[in-house]
Amino acid sequence: METRPPNGPSPYGPPPYSLPRFTAAAVQASPVYLDPTATVDKAVALIAEAAGNGAELVVFPEVFVPGYPYWNWTMNPVQGSPWFERLHRASVDIPGPHVDALRAAARQYGIVLVIGVNERAPHSLGVLYNTLLTIGPDGEILGVHRKLVPTWAEKLTWTGGDGSSLRVHRTPVGPLGALACGENTNTLARFTLLAQGELVHASCYIALPVAPADYDMADAIAVRTAAHSFEGKVFSVVACSTVSPEIIDTVAGDDEELRALFSRPRSALSGIFGPDGRPVTEPLVDEEGIVYAEIDLARCIQPKQMHDITGHYNRFDVFRLEVDNRPRTPVSFTAPPAGPLYHPLPGTPYATPEEEA
Repeated sequence: METRPPNGPSPYGPPPYSLPRFTAAAVQASPVYLDPTATVDKAVALIAEAAGNGAELVVFPEVFVPGYPYWNWTMNPVQGSPWFERLHRASVDIPGPHVDALRAAARQYGIVLVIGVNERAPHSLGVLYNTLLTIGPDGEILGVHRKLVPTWAEKLTWTGGDGSSLRVHRTPVGPLGALACGENTNTLARFTLLAQGELVHASCYIALPVAPADYDMADAIAVRTAAHSFEGKVFSVVACSTVSPEIIDTVAGDDEELRALFSRPRSALSGIFGPDGRPVTEPLVDEEGIVYAEIDLARCIQPKQMHDITGHYNRFDVFRLEVDNRPRTPVSFTAPPAGPLYHPLPGTPYATPEEEA
């Protein structure tokens, strides 16, 4: 399903229409660290649980499959390089069998799914993307959003995406957009989604116990989520990972100082926020679980009469945002290649000249 143009027909059909009302689920959980198959199996089980409780939208954390590169914060680049290789080997291909399993689960349970993965690039062994997948209830991939700018130490692992994936998707639960972690502080990225008619926003985070001592990650997530919900008059579903004992054992080992750091409280928060910026229900902090709430998109109408920053509460004669949404590739050809291009990853399908063109 394609995003409607800015001045195109309503995503809800011809008037009179009814805005979606549904149950959303924000999953707060740890991956099976650096094991993509086991992590996808865990995700499928959590999808089944959420759908069994009536959820039609299920949101998972950032890079849930197969986990976050915490070593970037605790090791120097030379020490962390073997870990990069380990993560690369454990990352997923799009398309690929792990994504196929997630698509099958979305189809089986009839839910809209947003989940973060570490994505391998087909053209380079040095490129990993922090990617959010949006999958429809028919199992079709609606969006592959690559985090535009890795945050701070994350630059040692991920390559940045491009503007082609800053899109809002028409789904049964309404116009849906998604951003990863620190992107939710990027005002222009958020505005780009709101200006496409976003009414449901998925915010995907990781627990960050390795943040500076005066940084409360739970508060930071709540502030960012409330800001986007209030500014845009939208619902936000925020899902954050947790730090399991397995992650602590894997990354911290016998270093007691690091083990204490990774056990730091208030490193994760998941929940659902309304268009007034307030939580719809009590958020979940640190512990694994699923937060559920009913979303009624009709609640977005009256607040937008007060502040509609993509409409009457803006001055487009004064301000203008231009987004370069062209896909960026490392090479372009003036004519289609004579044959399929080589891909270095085993199992990656060869592309036809038409696909590569």
